[in-house]
Amino acid sequence: MNMPSVDGLVTATERRWRALGVRPHDRAALAADLRVELEAAAADGLDPAGLVGPDVDGFAARVAEEAGVERTPPLYGPVLGVATIGAVLSLVVGYCLVMALHEVFVAAFDLPRGVRVPIWLAAGVFYGGVAAVVVTGAAVGVRVGLRHAAGIRVTARTMGLLLPPALTLAILAAVAVGWAFDFALTPAVIGAEAAIVVAGFLAATATARRLSITPGS
Repeated sequence: MNMPSVDGLVTATERRWRALGVRPHDRAALAADLRVELEAAAADGLDPAGLVGPDVDGFAARVAEEAGVERTPPLYGPVLGVATIGAVLSLVVGYCLVMALHEVFVAAFDLPRGVRVPIWLAAGVFYGGVAAVVVTGAAVGVRVGLRHAAGIRVTARTMGLLLPPALTLAILAAVAVGWAFDFALTPAVIGAEAAIVVAGFLAATATARRLSITPGS
């Protein structure tokens, strides 16, 4: 029996079912049935790969469709795109509001002479405010922009939980990079810092979507 071939085919097919949004218990059932059929074919001297064919992804899609299993499309591209648009729009709106209400903020938070705010506290408030705006804009954008997508409410809630720590770590990493290069204002350093923060944002958003559609996977 050509077990390595059977194992590889089942693994590849299961991977495609996961990408198609087939739920864990359905994937397990389909994989068990497929394994039985492939092992039986191998025992009869047939090549298991011949039963699947050269297009493993197409085979997996057909099996899932014929079985009528419930599927939740991952929609990683739309989720990441809408979340990014929501975050950018919220930053733009927030910036415009801050500029429009600049005098009000200055009057409200005017400190007595001689009172100095620690730089770490000022930086924390600034970055914390920016992160809060980004998280809110991204989560609301996904919730509203993709409101008809399956599992999107859970995705938005999970984003609200994952994005704050992810952005905090990403900002700390970006600061560490800046510190290593003496906070040089060169395109390479600034680009690296921005890339770290964006990567953290996208990774947390994709993870939130994955967790919301594949529980127990």
